[in-house]
Amino acid sequence: MKMILSGNEAVARGFYEAGGKFASAYPGTPSTEVLENIAKYEGVIAQWAPNEKVAVEVAVGASLGGARALAAMKHVGLNVAADPLFSLSYMGVNGGMVILTADDPGMHSSQNEQDNRWYARAAKIPLLEPSDSQEARDLTIQAFEISESFDTPVLLRTTTRISHSKSVVTVGERLDVPLKPYRKELLKNVLLPSTGRLRHPFVENRLKKLRAFSTVSGLNWVDWGDRSLGIVTSGVAYQYAREVFPHASYLKLSLTYPLPEKLIRDFAERVGKLVVIEELDDFLELHIRALGVTVTGKEKIPAIGELNPDVVSRALLNREGASAELQGEPLPARPPVLCPGCSHRGVFWALKKLRATVTGDIGCYTLAALPPLESMDSCLNMGASVGMAEGMVKVNPEKFQKRVVGIIGDSTFIHSGITPLIDMVYNKGITTVIILDNRITAMTGHQENPASGVTLRGEPTHRLDLQKLCEAVGIPRVRKIDPYSLKEMTEVIREEMRTEEPSVLIAEAPCVLHERSQLGPVYYVDQEKCVACDLCYKIGCPAITPGPDGKKPVIDPLLCIGCDQCAQVCQLGAILPQENGK
Repeated sequence: MKMILSGNEAVARGFYEAGGKFASAYPGTPSTEVLENIAKYEGVIAQWAPNEKVAVEVAVGASLGGARALAAMKHVGLNVAADPLFSLSYMGVNGGMVILTADDPGMHSSQNEQDNRWYARAAKIPLLEPSDSQEARDLTIQAFEISESFDTPVLLRTTTRISHSKSVVTVGERLDVPLKPYRKELLKNVLLPSTGRLRHPFVENRLKKLRAFSTVSGLNWVDWGDRSLGIVTSGVAYQYAREVFPHASYLKLSLTYPLPEKLIRDFAERVGKLVVIEELDDFLELHIRALGVTVTGKEKIPAIGELNPDVVSRALLNREGASAELQGEPLPARPPVLCPGCSHRGVFWALKKLRATVTGDIGCYTLAALPPLESMDSCLNMGASVGMAEGMVKVNPEKFQKRVVGIIGDSTFIHSGITPLIDMVYNKGITTVIILDNRITAMTGHQENPASGVTLRGEPTHRLDLQKLCEAVGIPRVRKIDPYSLKEMTEVIREEMRTEEPSVLIAEAPCVLHERSQLGPVYYVDQEKCVACDLCYKIGCPAITPGPDGKKPVIDPLLCIGCDQCAQVCQLGAILPQENGK
């Protein structure tokens, strides 16, 4: 049977067909849809985890219990999961264990552009990279087979274009894979220093076996064409290379660590010029150079941003590709903005009014760093806002004690914000933290989290009480605020910023896009009262736009959801609710 699937859908299908029984993930673009699609299949357990480390650890438990298990995450999520990953390489598996990492070249939805292929080399585990949706399905199945054959976790790496592009996939039936028997093995599964030392030689010997397997597995293969040019490539870069150089000879790599050394040497000897085409780092190139093979790579191919046929064509042929010639006028920019009626908007408006220094975090609310709100001073990684706020105040209390506020979303707080909050209490920090609790993981498409009270499958569950949690770790001042009441909220934030002890404010309001909320009547601008002072623009609502005269604003009734934040900002009472069909 044939289906049209995205790469993420194909990975989910491969997991299902391989007899996978357990999958866990933390949502993150471009990997989110893997778990969402796994959850659609019967006979599997799929669940969101508080963070990627937990996702891997629970999946490892499922593997130890005999099931084929998968953990999925975006590239920066593997940083969080690195702790169990490296030790798991020593422990090995019982049921097959696959870790999917979805890299984001071009940083479409990420704070960095790291290349996670290096994790495979550092952890000494096999790395598989699909080039299309068919391979995403096929390699997921093969990843489980490799995992069990070599007693190893397997890293399955996709990228944004593989994750989200769709192509035809031939699918099969689900394998009936019984649970493997559990055996209590101290020397294998309990990683003490003494047992770890015994496992390290196993890891090195396994790597030698995998290197030999890489040559004969059929996962890496040669497609002979014009032998004057030989191209080594993998992943989506293979598709771009074939489009630009359809007649070249190719060494197509799907098992990209460990590399098939004999296959590479043989291929290099039989072509005139050898070129490596790969996205981001010179991962393949460095390994090939280490074999003593002369190769052209990053001196031509950019190491920054996504590749595409035009980039490859410019880099190696010094000309534009065919697709560039077909391009017309460039599309207008469509930068992301906070939704009309978003509760986050009022909090940042208040923080800007109070001239607070705001250490920010990962979420929709990161957009508040941009005009017109411009009220976020930093964004590093998940959970960093809390610790960074504490650190700033610690080193310069005279300047920052009354000014710094850490701000973090509910899902991000659960992911990585709890431990720095404990640190703040333990080390006597004096900082205010605001948790933006919209009851959902909004940025990645409204996935549930422990504060939502609903599981991935929509089943009611215990809802984490953020207020009680903060009180339990020792925060003496925990208050809830209404983010839509701008005046009252501003005063509460001002009061907490002046205190001499740590405090947490929980801005509690549901995501309006998720709940499709209409908070009140649609508002309009009374053009006679309006003096074009532009104060309403400073709230940053996309429903407010310049009117026909280009000066006085108007409110789009199709976008307005009646939150009335703009009316609260207006000093002249010129923004009013519509009545009597006005």
